[in-house]
Amino acid sequence: MTQAKRIAVLPGDGIGQEVIPQAAKVFAATGVPVETTEFDWGANRYLADSVTVPANGFTMLGSEFDAILVGAFGDPRVSTNIHAKDILLGMRFKMDLYANVRPVRLLDASLCPLKGIEPKDVDFVVIRENTEGVYTDAGGIFKQGTEDEVAIQEDINTRKGVERVIRYAFDYCEKHAKLDGGRRSKVLMCDKSNAMTHAGGLWQRTFKEIGRDYPQIKSEHMYVDALCMQLVRDPQQFDVIVTNNMFGDIITDLAAGLQGGLGMAASGNIHPGKTSMFEPVHGSAPPIAGKNVANPMGAILTAAMMLNHLGFAVEAEKIESAVLEAVRQKKTTQDIGGTLGTKEVGEWIAQRVRNG
Repeated sequence: MTQAKRIAVLPGDGIGQEVIPQAAKVFAATGVPVETTEFDWGANRYLADSVTVPANGFTMLGSEFDAILVGAFGDPRVSTNIHAKDILLGMRFKMDLYANVRPVRLLDASLCPLKGIEPKDVDFVVIRENTEGVYTDAGGIFKQGTEDEVAIQEDINTRKGVERVIRYAFDYCEKHAKLDGGRRSKVLMCDKSNAMTHAGGLWQRTFKEIGRDYPQIKSEHMYVDALCMQLVRDPQQFDVIVTNNMFGDIITDLAAGLQGGLGMAASGNIHPGKTSMFEPVHGSAPPIAGKNVANPMGAILTAAMMLNHLGFAVEAEKIESAVLEAVRQKKTTQDIGGTLGTKEVGEWIAQRVRNG
């Protein structure tokens, strides 16, 4: 028998505590051999004992679990959001989860705000560098609170970091060209090298060098502002997009709008061969937390990503098919045209999975 995979579950704050149980319910419905352990890291824990991450917490996650399923972090009761930074960014940086993989797939034309767009027109993936850039929090503030105040935010890009995420993007494209019947064939690198010449130059040189190792894959480039325009003008042209931490964060929120909003968006934070973390793209959404209205589909599709990563491709496909059918039958939350609550959507999809 297949040995059970060990999953660490961190629901987090706000709607994370509502959507992650639904995702767990759905992947349990597939019958996959998994063992889950839930952790209470989040605002409630921090407010109770001032602990954001327990001692050796990340080491424990990396050594004792096969994957991590995360909800969302952020709570207005913690004005600095220090717990969210320590947990979420800490996990990405300290566990070296360098490739943030965000599939962008339109399940039904009714979900896209653009006119005349069909599901075949929105089916690409954004691979975002996840451990460098401006998110390293390098820099500082001088003469704070005075008219001479200076704020510096450094954009850190290393050859190692840039090279490995670009190579990951080409490897991803090569792998999925085979899995998807040859549909994946292009990697586009997005930057702002006409203005950010130092970092942009490193990305440009590295992209060209690595691209030569993959002659069967077409290499393309766009500046980030042009890319944003093209995402809403002609999303069909995109296949695999690779970019830096900040641009990846921004363009994937725009891309989520093409597939029905943040409630539909899934992501994985990957380091090949190591314990990786999976989280829906949306935030903790405090205004709607606890009201049974949050869309759990992004979390459920994230669970499918996790299962696929762990080698359960058939079960992952069952989940994706069930979500698609829920969208088609309007068994959804109000944000995408349905009338069900968070729990009811989760139960409908879980039942669909159980029934095959």
